[in-house]
Amino acid sequence: MLTLCLDIGGTKVAAGLADARGALVHTATCPTPPGGSAEQVWAAVAAMIAGALREAGGAVRAVGIACSGPIDLNSGTVNPINIPGWDGFPLADRVAAAVPGVPVRLGGDGVCMALGEHWRGAGRGAGFLLGMVVSTGVGGGLVLNGAPYAGRTGNAGHVGHVVVEQDGERCSCGGRGCVETVAAGPWLVRWARANGWSAPPDADAHALADAAASGDAVALRAFHRGARALAAMIASVGAACDLDLVVIGGGVAQSGGLLFDPLRAALADYARLDFLTALRVVPAELGGQAGLVGAARLAGV
Repeated sequence: MLTLCLDIGGTKVAAGLADARGALVHTATCPTPPGGSAEQVWAAVAAMIAGALREAGGAVRAVGIACSGPIDLNSGTVNPINIPGWDGFPLADRVAAAVPGVPVRLGGDGVCMALGEHWRGAGRGAGFLLGMVVSTGVGGGLVLNGAPYAGRTGNAGHVGHVVVEQDGERCSCGGRGCVETVAAGPWLVRWARANGWSAPPDADAHALADAAASGDAVALRAFHRGARALAAMIASVGAACDLDLVVIGGGVAQSGGLLFDPLRAALADYARLDFLTALRVVPAELGGQAGLVGAARLAGV
Protein backbone atom coordinates (compact mmCIF):
# COMPACT_ATOMS: atom_id res chain seq x y z
CA MET A 1 0.00 0.00 0.00
CA LEU A 2 0.96 3.61 -0.48
CA THR A 3 1.60 6.39 2.02
CA LEU A 4 -0.18 9.72 1.65
CA CYS A 5 2.16 12.66 2.24
CA LEU A 6 1.31 16.35 2.53
CA ASP A 7 3.53 19.44 2.41
CA ILE A 8 1.72 22.59 3.49
CA GLY A 9 3.22 26.06 3.30
CA GLY A 10 2.31 29.67 2.75
CA THR A 11 2.64 29.46 -1.03
CA LYS A 12 1.36 26.00 -1.95
CA VAL A 13 -0.22 22.81 -0.69
CA ALA A 14 1.31 19.64 -2.12
CA ALA A 15 0.10 16.07 -1.81
CA GLY A 16 1.79 12.87 -2.87
CA LEU A 17 1.67 9.11 -2.72
CA ALA A 18 4.91 7.34 -1.84
CA ASP A 19 5.77 3.68 -2.21
CA ALA A 20 7.80 1.67 0.28
CA ARG A 21 11.09 2.95 -1.19
CA GLY A 22 10.05 6.57 -0.89
CA ALA A 23 9.45 7.04 -4.61
CA LEU A 24 6.59 9.43 -5.31
CA VAL A 25 4.13 7.77 -7.67
CA HIS A 26 1.69 10.69 -7.61
CA THR A 27 2.01 14.39 -6.80
CA ALA A 28 -0.33 17.34 -7.06
CA THR A 29 -0.20 20.96 -5.90
CA CYS A 30 -2.50 23.91 -5.50
CA PRO A 31 -1.92 27.47 -4.27
CA THR A 32 -2.45 28.16 -0.60
CA PRO A 33 -5.37 30.64 -0.50
CA PRO A 34 -3.65 34.00 0.11
CA GLY A 35 -5.02 35.57 3.27
CA GLY A 36 -7.53 32.76 3.51
CA SER A 37 -9.51 31.94 6.60
CA ALA A 38 -8.82 28.76 8.52
CA GLU A 39 -11.57 26.90 6.68
CA GLN A 40 -10.57 28.23 3.27
CA VAL A 41 -7.03 26.94 3.73
CA TRP A 42 -8.33 23.65 5.07
CA ALA A 43 -10.62 23.30 2.03
CA ALA A 44 -7.53 23.45 -0.21
CA VAL A 45 -5.81 20.76 1.89
CA ALA A 46 -8.93 18.59 1.95
CA ALA A 47 -9.17 18.80 -1.85
CA MET A 48 -5.56 17.64 -2.17
CA ILE A 49 -6.25 14.74 0.20
CA ALA A 50 -9.37 13.71 -1.71
CA GLY A 51 -7.51 13.75 -5.01
CA ALA A 52 -4.66 11.64 -3.65
CA LEU A 53 -7.09 9.12 -2.18
CA ARG A 54 -8.78 8.77 -5.55
CA GLU A 55 -5.41 8.07 -7.14
CA ALA A 56 -4.67 5.50 -4.44
CA GLY A 57 -7.94 3.69 -4.98
CA GLY A 58 -9.27 4.88 -1.63
CA ALA A 59 -6.78 3.13 0.63
CA VAL A 60 -3.45 4.24 2.11
CA ARG A 61 -1.37 2.77 4.93
CA ALA A 62 -0.46 6.01 6.73
CA VAL A 63 -0.34 9.79 6.39
CA GLY A 64 2.67 12.03 6.93
CA ILE A 65 2.31 15.82 7.14
CA ALA A 66 5.00 18.44 6.67
CA CYS A 67 3.72 21.86 7.71
CA SER A 68 5.36 25.22 8.08
CA GLY A 69 5.62 26.27 11.68
CA PRO A 70 5.54 26.81 14.49
CA ILE A 71 3.76 23.56 15.22
CA ASP A 72 2.83 21.79 18.46
CA LEU A 73 3.31 18.05 18.31
CA ASN A 74 1.75 17.57 21.73
CA SER A 75 -1.63 18.91 20.61
CA GLY A 76 -1.31 18.29 16.86
CA THR A 77 -1.97 21.96 16.17
CA VAL A 78 -0.17 24.41 13.91
CA ASN A 79 0.31 28.17 13.94
CA PRO A 80 2.31 28.91 10.77
CA ILE A 81 3.74 32.40 10.45
CA ASN A 82 3.03 32.31 6.71
CA ILE A 83 -0.56 31.03 7.06
CA PRO A 84 -2.09 33.60 9.41
CA GLY A 85 -5.54 32.05 9.13
CA TRP A 86 -4.30 28.97 10.97
CA ASP A 87 -3.96 30.04 14.58
CA GLY A 88 -3.74 26.89 16.69
CA PHE A 89 -5.41 24.95 13.88
CA PRO A 90 -6.00 21.24 14.76
CA LEU A 91 -4.33 19.95 11.61
CA ALA A 92 -3.51 16.42 12.79
CA ASP A 93 -7.10 15.81 13.94
CA ARG A 94 -8.57 17.22 10.73
CA VAL A 95 -6.37 15.00 8.57
CA ALA A 96 -7.14 11.97 10.75
CA ALA A 97 -10.86 12.60 10.26
CA ALA A 98 -10.38 12.90 6.49
CA VAL A 99 -8.37 9.66 6.31
CA PRO A 100 -9.88 7.52 9.08
CA GLY A 101 -8.36 4.34 10.40
CA VAL A 102 -4.69 4.98 9.57
CA PRO A 103 -1.89 6.55 11.62
CA VAL A 104 -1.17 10.25 11.03
CA ARG A 105 2.22 11.83 11.79
CA LEU A 106 2.77 15.58 11.86
CA GLY A 107 6.16 17.25 11.47
CA GLY A 108 7.62 20.64 10.69
CA ASP A 109 8.43 21.29 7.05
CA GLY A 110 12.09 21.83 7.90
CA VAL A 111 12.60 18.49 9.60
CA CYS A 112 10.68 16.76 6.80
CA MET A 113 12.92 18.41 4.19
CA ALA A 114 15.98 17.23 6.13
CA LEU A 115 14.54 13.75 6.49
CA GLY A 116 13.71 13.53 2.80
CA GLU A 117 17.23 14.55 1.77
CA HIS A 118 18.68 12.14 4.33
CA TRP A 119 16.62 9.24 2.95
CA ARG A 120 16.75 9.76 -0.80
CA GLY A 121 18.74 12.92 -1.52
CA ALA A 122 22.05 14.63 -0.88
CA GLY A 123 22.12 13.56 2.79
CA ARG A 124 22.28 9.82 2.24
CA GLY A 125 24.75 8.26 4.66
CA ALA A 126 25.11 11.30 6.92
CA GLY A 127 24.72 10.70 10.63
CA PHE A 128 24.23 14.27 11.83
CA LEU A 129 22.54 16.46 9.26
CA LEU A 130 21.11 19.95 9.05
CA GLY A 131 18.72 20.42 6.14
CA MET A 132 17.97 23.99 5.12
CA VAL A 133 15.77 25.88 2.70
CA VAL A 134 16.95 29.37 1.76
CA SER A 135 14.16 31.06 -0.16
CA THR A 136 11.63 33.71 0.89
CA GLY A 137 12.64 32.68 4.42
CA VAL A 138 15.28 30.46 5.96
CA GLY A 139 13.98 27.16 7.32
CA GLY A 140 15.68 24.09 8.66
CA GLY A 141 15.45 20.72 10.32
CA LEU A 142 17.75 18.26 12.04
CA VAL A 143 18.49 14.57 11.59
CA LEU A 144 20.68 13.50 14.50
CA ASN A 145 22.23 10.06 14.78
CA GLY A 146 20.19 9.06 11.74
CA ALA A 147 16.79 10.01 13.22
CA PRO A 148 14.67 13.16 12.87
CA TYR A 149 15.00 15.42 15.88
CA ALA A 150 11.87 17.42 16.59
CA GLY A 151 12.66 18.75 20.06
CA ARG A 152 10.25 19.45 22.89
CA THR A 153 7.38 20.87 20.80
CA GLY A 154 8.34 19.85 17.27
CA ASN A 155 10.17 23.05 16.40
CA ALA A 156 13.83 22.09 16.77
CA GLY A 157 15.92 23.15 13.80
CA HIS A 158 14.33 26.58 13.26
CA VAL A 159 17.75 27.84 12.25
CA GLY A 160 16.40 30.81 10.33
CA HIS A 161 15.93 32.47 13.69
CA VAL A 162 19.47 32.03 14.95
CA VAL A 163 20.66 35.56 15.72
CA VAL A 164 23.66 36.67 13.66
CA GLU A 165 23.40 40.46 14.15
CA GLN A 166 22.87 41.65 17.71
CA ASP A 167 21.42 45.00 16.62
CA GLY A 168 20.03 43.81 13.29
CA GLU A 169 16.70 44.26 11.59
CA ARG A 170 13.43 43.27 13.21
CA CYS A 171 12.37 39.84 11.94
CA SER A 172 8.89 38.56 11.11
CA CYS A 173 9.20 36.31 14.17
CA GLY A 174 9.34 39.41 16.37
CA GLY A 175 13.02 39.03 17.20
CA ARG A 176 15.95 40.99 15.87
CA GLY A 177 18.97 40.13 13.79
CA CYS A 178 17.90 36.63 12.71
CA VAL A 179 19.85 35.09 9.85
CA GLU A 180 16.61 35.22 7.84
CA THR A 181 16.80 39.04 7.86
CA VAL A 182 20.17 38.87 6.12
CA ALA A 183 20.12 35.81 3.86
CA ALA A 184 16.52 35.20 2.74
CA GLY A 185 15.71 36.24 -0.82
CA PRO A 186 13.53 39.32 -0.14
CA TRP A 187 16.04 40.55 2.41
CA LEU A 188 18.92 40.17 -0.04
CA VAL A 189 16.97 42.32 -2.50
CA ARG A 190 16.03 44.84 0.17
CA TRP A 191 19.66 45.30 1.23
CA ALA A 192 20.86 45.56 -2.37
CA ARG A 193 18.30 48.28 -3.19
CA ALA A 194 19.28 50.22 -0.06
CA ASN A 195 22.90 50.06 -1.19
CA GLY A 196 22.45 51.26 -4.74
CA TRP A 197 21.21 48.33 -6.82
CA SER A 198 19.08 49.69 -9.64
CA ALA A 199 16.38 47.30 -10.78
CA PRO A 200 12.68 47.32 -11.74
CA PRO A 201 10.24 47.41 -8.83
CA ASP A 202 9.25 43.78 -9.33
CA ALA A 203 12.84 42.46 -9.37
CA ASP A 204 13.32 39.54 -7.01
CA ALA A 205 16.15 37.34 -5.75
CA HIS A 206 16.38 35.60 -9.14
CA ALA A 207 16.96 38.97 -10.80
CA LEU A 208 19.54 39.79 -8.14
CA ALA A 209 21.33 36.51 -8.85
CA ASP A 210 21.35 37.30 -12.58
CA ALA A 211 22.85 40.70 -11.80
CA ALA A 212 25.49 39.16 -9.56
CA ALA A 213 26.35 36.58 -12.22
CA SER A 214 26.85 39.48 -14.65
CA GLY A 215 29.29 41.13 -12.27
CA ASP A 216 27.10 43.76 -10.59
CA ALA A 217 29.16 44.81 -7.57
CA VAL A 218 26.23 45.54 -5.25
CA ALA A 219 24.46 42.29 -6.11
CA LEU A 220 27.68 40.36 -5.44
CA ARG A 221 28.07 42.11 -2.09
CA ALA A 222 24.49 41.16 -1.18
CA PHE A 223 25.17 37.48 -1.85
CA HIS A 224 28.49 37.55 0.01
CA ARG A 225 26.82 39.22 2.99
CA GLY A 226 24.03 36.63 3.03
CA ALA A 227 26.52 33.79 2.64
CA ARG A 228 28.61 34.96 5.58
CA ALA A 229 25.49 35.17 7.76
CA LEU A 230 24.53 31.61 6.80
CA ALA A 231 28.08 30.44 7.50
CA ALA A 232 28.06 32.02 10.96
CA MET A 233 24.77 30.28 11.75
CA ILE A 234 25.97 26.94 10.37
CA ALA A 235 29.14 27.13 12.44
CA SER A 236 27.07 27.78 15.57
CA VAL A 237 24.56 25.00 14.92
CA GLY A 238 27.35 22.70 13.84
CA ALA A 239 29.15 23.24 17.14
CA ALA A 240 25.97 22.71 19.15
CA CYS A 241 24.88 19.55 17.31
CA ASP A 242 28.22 18.09 16.16
CA LEU A 243 27.08 18.03 12.54
CA ASP A 244 28.83 16.33 9.65
CA LEU A 245 26.70 17.61 6.75
CA VAL A 246 24.53 20.58 5.78
CA VAL A 247 22.18 20.26 2.80
CA ILE A 248 20.79 23.51 1.40
CA GLY A 249 17.87 23.85 -1.01
CA GLY A 250 15.43 26.59 -1.96
CA GLY A 251 15.30 29.34 -4.54
CA VAL A 252 18.32 31.30 -3.28
CA ALA A 253 20.39 28.11 -3.18
CA GLN A 254 19.67 27.64 -6.88
CA SER A 255 22.09 30.50 -7.51
CA GLY A 256 24.82 27.87 -7.14
CA GLY A 257 28.34 29.17 -6.74
CA LEU A 258 27.13 32.71 -6.05
CA LEU A 259 25.97 31.42 -2.68
CA PHE A 260 27.97 28.27 -2.04
CA ASP A 261 31.46 29.59 -2.86
CA PRO A 262 31.46 32.50 -0.38
CA LEU A 263 29.51 30.40 2.14
CA ARG A 264 32.14 27.65 2.17
CA ALA A 265 34.94 30.20 2.36
CA ALA A 266 33.31 31.95 5.32
CA LEU A 267 32.53 28.64 7.04
CA ALA A 268 36.21 27.71 6.89
CA ASP A 269 36.86 30.97 8.76
CA TYR A 270 34.15 30.47 11.40
CA ALA A 271 34.18 26.70 12.00
CA ARG A 272 37.69 26.26 13.40
CA LEU A 273 37.12 23.60 16.04
CA ASP A 274 38.76 20.29 15.18
CA PHE A 275 35.48 18.38 15.09
CA LEU A 276 34.00 20.88 12.61
CA THR A 277 36.79 20.93 10.05
CA ALA A 278 35.20 18.09 8.07
CA LEU A 279 31.72 19.68 8.07
CA ARG A 280 30.48 19.78 4.47
CA VAL A 281 27.87 21.99 2.82
CA VAL A 282 26.20 20.63 -0.32
CA PRO A 283 23.21 21.53 -2.53
CA ALA A 284 19.95 19.64 -2.02
CA GLU A 285 18.95 17.07 -4.64
CA LEU A 286 15.21 16.58 -4.23
CA GLY A 287 14.05 20.13 -4.91
CA GLY A 288 10.41 20.77 -4.06
CA GLN A 289 9.74 17.09 -3.39
CA ALA A 290 11.96 16.85 -0.30
CA GLY A 291 9.14 17.74 2.10
CA LEU A 292 6.81 15.12 0.63
CA VAL A 293 9.48 12.42 0.71
CA GLY A 294 10.36 13.34 4.29
CA ALA A 295 6.72 13.33 5.33
CA ALA A 296 6.41 9.82 3.93
CA ARG A 297 9.48 8.75 5.88
CA LEU A 298 8.07 10.37 9.02
CA ALA A 299 4.89 8.31 8.58
CA GLY A 300 6.93 5.16 8.83
CA VAL A 301 7.56 4.08 5.25
